[in-house]
Amino acid sequence: MTAELIHRLHFAFTVTFHYLFPQLTMGLALLIVVLKSVALKTGDPVWDRASRFWGRIFAINFVFGVVTGIPMEFEFGTNWARFSQLSGGVIGQPLAMEGVFSFFLESAFLGLFLYGEKRLSARLHWFSAVMIWLGSWISGFFIIVTDAWMQHPVAYSQMADGRYEVLSFWQLLLNPWGLLQYAHNMTGAVVTASFVMAAVGAYYLLDRREEDYARIFLRVGVVAGVIASVVIIFPTGDLHGKYVARHQPAAIAGMEGLFKTESGAGIVLIGQPNEQTQQIDNPIVVNDALSFLIYGTTKAEVTGLDQIPRDQWPQALPLLFYAYHIMAGLGTWFALLMIVCAFLLWRRRLFTSHWALWALLLSFPLPYIANTAGWVTAELGRQPWLIYGLMRTSEGYSSTVSSGNGLFTLLGFMGLYTVLGLLFTVLIYREINHGPDRPAAAHAA
Repeated sequence: MTAELIHRLHFAFTVTFHYLFPQLTMGLALLIVVLKSVALKTGDPVWDRASRFWGRIFAINFVFGVVTGIPMEFEFGTNWARFSQLSGGVIGQPLAMEGVFSFFLESAFLGLFLYGEKRLSARLHWFSAVMIWLGSWISGFFIIVTDAWMQHPVAYSQMADGRYEVLSFWQLLLNPWGLLQYAHNMTGAVVTASFVMAAVGAYYLLDRREEDYARIFLRVGVVAGVIASVVIIFPTGDLHGKYVARHQPAAIAGMEGLFKTESGAGIVLIGQPNEQTQQIDNPIVVNDALSFLIYGTTKAEVTGLDQIPRDQWPQALPLLFYAYHIMAGLGTWFALLMIVCAFLLWRRRLFTSHWALWALLLSFPLPYIANTAGWVTAELGRQPWLIYGLMRTSEGYSSTVSSGNGLFTLLGFMGLYTVLGLLFTVLIYREINHGPDRPAAAHAA
């Protein structure tokens, strides 16, 4: 394997593993605010203890997110030195702001939320939850703004030595691509948190324990889940998809397996892309749907890969096609399941419908898969560009770092992250097994 491929696999592995944690914390932060708000308004201690239970889950995720996120900062220099040298003047600013502002905001108030419950008033404790939410969502914003500049460069100029500098920091922050991507991504985080919270509630009910908390978790999880599962499809997914089609036609063609430009292009629900024959094998197609979704008319022409130079086709085309369809398929399942569960909740039958509880419980890993597939779609769709239209991926990696060195560190990270993954699983299992009443039980003992 080439050094370039090793470096790509190295970063892909570390960023994919890392994102398992912040996608839950960003979504869970909002749901904790909901729990604390109800507790503050009603004075019900059950809702308050529920919020503190999820605060502990949040803290574990936060710690592992920090541990797995720090190495990626160094990888910009160790694995992608040329990219960092040329683009550091642009991407360094939002990344620095993420660390200086949002990370410290989130971590400081998380400490107050976890350890200040007996020292802070109810309103200040609620305020600490709100600040955790703001910190985590601001953190996500700066990270996505950085990625959005690589997807759709704006507000930059190139100096004589080839480096890029920012012309307008506000234009960088308000990059339309970034705003759409941010809305879609954060909605996906809420989907993950909603399914996790609802799954824990379903587990408690099926196990016939912690039933008061289980009903709260199911109510909040299902209500938030049905809203987020719909919003992630429309308008956030719809608007973002249209913007991608306008600025990255090769990405849309690869995602949809559209090898030939068509008027009245259809959406392939199932199929296998064949690069040799440049067609989809065994397709199930909804005719005219793609043209309508992108341009609002069933007769619009959609650019296919035949209109794009072969050296600008997305790399790993089959993986791009499958990742997109996994994301879209699971997104459809999320909406259907949550709508059904919301109907059962409205009819007061959810808590006794074992099939629905099992469906929620078994579905909790699926948002992680969908969010990962979504990021794979976004990053593979940009290829072969590292910075779209400006720098190819082959021009940005650390050419002086050999494939052997890269492979050695990749294997080391894989081993270390396996241990971290097992430790995380044990800690989360212990918290769920102890339940929300753990502090009271410990105090009584």
